[in-house]
Amino acid sequence: MFVQIRRWILTEGHAYNIIDRFSKKPGEGPSLIEQREGFISRELLMKNTRRGEEEVVMIIRWDSEEAWKAWEKSPEHIAGHKKQIKEHGGKPPKPEYVISMENSNYTVVE
Repeated sequence: MFVQIRRWILTEGHAYNIIDRFSKKPGEGPSLIEQREGFISRELLMKNTRRGEEEVVMIIRWDSEEAWKAWEKSPEHIAGHKKQIKEHGGKPPKPEYVISMENSNYTVVE
């Protein structure tokens, strides 16, 4: 199994901006990523904090690294990024509420 983990650190009060962007909307069927061969699951986690910076983690599980790479190279995935570039006239700017974002990939060994 192959796991991709994305972690956002956000200014206070903005965790739901990320959660809304990536969560399923009522009445929607499976997303494009969920329809990909080799996709297993996706979870969104929000760290419990009282005040200060907030943290959101998204965990995406794939059957294999090859399945994930096929998604990254798929016309659907590339089209989504091209659409954002076209809408913003270049690479979309990082929202001001995002302090940092990390993307890590793991192979499950046990």
